[in-house]
Amino acid sequence: MALIEVGRVCIKKLGRDAGNRAVVTKVVDKTFVHILTAQRPKDRKCNVAHLEFLNEKIDVKDHSALAHALEISPEKLGKK
Repeated sequence: MALIEVGRVCIKKLGRDAGNRAVVTKVVDKTFVHILTAQRPKDRKCNVAHLEFLNEKIDVKDHSALAHALEISPEKLGKK
């Protein structure tokens, strides 16, 4: 599955962050990934069934690109 990869931008479909953009930061296995969202910019585990993957991919080490993908200011990302 090429859609599940680090840096892939997606939309959270279920849960507290439903409707918000997210970025995959780590692939755990074929069922789970770690994501960042604009509402809670902290790395956390998420089921891939709860995500709708988009055709966008970014470099997760570039904070300005990450903030732009999440549609937030770079200051909100804090330190990783």
